[in-house]
Amino acid sequence: MMSYIIKRFLSLLPTLFVPLLLIFFMLRLAPGDPASIMLGADATVEQVEQLREKMGLNEPLLIQLFAFLKQLVTLDLGDSIFLKKPVLTVILDHIETTIVLTIYALIIAIVIGLLSGIISAIYRNKSIDQIAMTGAMIGVSMPEFWFGLMLILVFAVNLQWFPVTGYVPLSEGFFECIRSLTLPAVSLGFVQAAFIARITRTSMLDVIHEDFVRTAEAKGLSNGVIVFKHILRNAFIPILTVIGITVAVLMGGAIAIETVFSLPGIGRMMISAVSRRDYPLIQGIVLFISVVFILINMIVDIIYTWVDPRIKYR
Repeated sequence: MMSYIIKRFLSLLPTLFVPLLLIFFMLRLAPGDPASIMLGADATVEQVEQLREKMGLNEPLLIQLFAFLKQLVTLDLGDSIFLKKPVLTVILDHIETTIVLTIYALIIAIVIGLLSGIISAIYRNKSIDQIAMTGAMIGVSMPEFWFGLMLILVFAVNLQWFPVTGYVPLSEGFFECIRSLTLPAVSLGFVQAAFIARITRTSMLDVIHEDFVRTAEAKGLSNGVIVFKHILRNAFIPILTVIGITVAVLMGGAIAIETVFSLPGIGRMMISAVSRRDYPLIQGIVLFISVVFILINMIVDIIYTWVDPRIKYR
């Protein structure tokens, strides 16, 4: 198994470098640069050029790229241009919010999505199926940031059940932390639950009439055992794939949601870094997100063998 994990990690390394190379060239080919933003609109051309020279922005792109890759090899992400702090330190200072938010939203998406999909498959073509799938269609069509604003209006402003914005760290209390993230987590999780519900229903309907299901029914097994042990487990491969993709989507959606709810996470920091053209910080955040995607892919691949023993490590 360990040899498989190592081989899988090495095969996924291109997935790590491709987005980094893309963001490296896109940042430097886009209009504007850190020097002009730092000095402001009143700066002269000479002042901007002097700062660009000092920051190494006048070097050829290939030389800048080699310097960037050398930093990656030595695990040195550089310093944030505007915050004047190591990029790794900045990421670690904001990582808790994004991770807790993503996990919370993922739990909401999996619970609501699986239950809705299972109920829809069991009671297919009935009223409850139509209600669940209508809700899923609405969820798929609804922008996360808009849903977040509606939740703020109803549950934070009118009912005052939850805080409007802000984040309470885990160190100050688990339940206070969860309460502060409930609205943003629901904003992210509900939309993704719609995708999980639809794929769960489709996958279960594909296997619900298989011979092993009829055999289980003939043996007199309970409906719960038939649904969860036989139908759901055999339908779980595509569901698991969607859940793996959902984690990536949730981290991407966190960029907008953290901005809407003023959360001090990686997503909001990314928006700030882009607006300031903070190259090292942007590249560090992209690297962090890419590593998370690789780890998620590896974990999903390993879980595949538990769900379906016919899949072997190679």
